[in-house]
Amino acid sequence: MVAPANLPGHPPSAGLREGARGRGAKSNRTGRFESQVSEAFDDGWGEEEEPAQIATTLQPMKSRTIIARNDSPDVGFESSINPYRGCSHGCIYCYARPAHTYLGHSAGLDFETKIYFKPEAGKLLERELSKPKYVPKVIHIGGDTDPYQPDERQLRVTRAVIETLARFRHPFTIITKSNLITRDLDILGPMGQAGLARAAVSITSLDHRLSRSMEPRASTPGRRIDAVRQLAAAGVPTTVMFAPSIPSLNDHEMEGVLEAAAAAGATTAGYVAVRLPLEIKDLFEEWLAAEHPDRARRVMSLVRQMRGGAAYSSEWGKRMTGEGPVAQVMSQRFHLARAKFGLDRKLPPLDLTQFAVPPKAGDQLSLF
Repeated sequence: MVAPANLPGHPPSAGLREGARGRGAKSNRTGRFESQVSEAFDDGWGEEEEPAQIATTLQPMKSRTIIARNDSPDVGFESSINPYRGCSHGCIYCYARPAHTYLGHSAGLDFETKIYFKPEAGKLLERELSKPKYVPKVIHIGGDTDPYQPDERQLRVTRAVIETLARFRHPFTIITKSNLITRDLDILGPMGQAGLARAAVSITSLDHRLSRSMEPRASTPGRRIDAVRQLAAAGVPTTVMFAPSIPSLNDHEMEGVLEAAAAAGATTAGYVAVRLPLEIKDLFEEWLAAEHPDRARRVMSLVRQMRGGAAYSSEWGKRMTGEGPVAQVMSQRFHLARAKFGLDRKLPPLDLTQFAVPPKAGDQLSLF
C-alpha cells in the first residue's frame, strides 16, 4: 500500500490547486452527498506553484458477492464483475467517476488516487459459480472501471477472476485500455479459441499527446494497438472500441483508429458518444479549459447539440449515441468505416454449454 492521496493541509474531498502531475482531473470537487463543500481559490498571495504529485492509496474491499446484475436495455451484458472501484488511469471522461461519491469521495482526483480492490474476488466467484442453482450467463469484466489498471500488475485480482472462469469453463468478455491484458494470454488465448472469451480494447486516439492528456496513466495508443495484435494472434476475437467519440476533439480520428485496429487483427468495432453525467460535466469542462482552451466552447456546443441542448441525457436508446445532426453524422461515419475496414462481421454467441463445476479434492468421481 502506498501513501495517502491527499495534499498536505486538505481533507479527503477538499478542492485542490489546479493541476496534478500524471492525473486527469484538474480538481477534487466535493462529492454531491457531502454536507459541506470545500473549494480551492486563488487568494492572490504567492507565485504560481508547480503541479503537485499525488500518490495512490489502495484499499481492500469486503464483498459478499462478486457478480453484479444489470437490466439496462442498451448495455450489452446482464452479468458483470468489477475487480476495482476507482481507476488510476485517470480518464477525464470516465462515466464511472460519479460512483466514487457514494464512498464519500470526490469524482475528481479522489477517483484516480483512492482505489479500492477486491482481494477475495476469485474465491467469491468460485463460491457463486458452485451454487447448485447457478445458471451460467456470459460475464462481462470491466463494465465500470478498468480491470487492467496499473496496480493489477501486483494485485492480480483480475487474474484470479479469469483463472476461476477458465476452471469452470465459463464464458466471459473483458474490456480494457491497457496492454497489461497481454500478460494473461495464456488463459485468454485458449478460452478465445474454445468460444469462451472475447476481448475489447478501447482506443480513443492515435495522437500520443492527446491520449496522454485525456487518459494520463493508460497505455499509449501504440501499445493498445499492439495488444489488439497479440490478442488476435492468440485466437481471441477482439473488438476495438472508439469510446468516447468527442466532437471536435478526437472524432476526426475515428476512421484512422478503426483502420489501424483492423490491420492489427481486430474482428469487430464499436463506438460510444461522449457521456457527461453528474460531476463529469464540470470536471470535463474544467479539463477542456485548461488543456484545450482554443476549442473548449466549440466542443461543449457540439456535445449539447447531441444531447438536446443539455450536457447529457440519460434516455435509454440515445445515451450511448446521442441525437440530432451531429450525432447522426458521427453514427454514419462509424458504420461506413466499420464496413470499409471489415469490422462489421457477426460473431457467434459465446458457448454456455461447456460450463461445469470442477471436482474438488476428495470428491467421488462418477463411474458413468
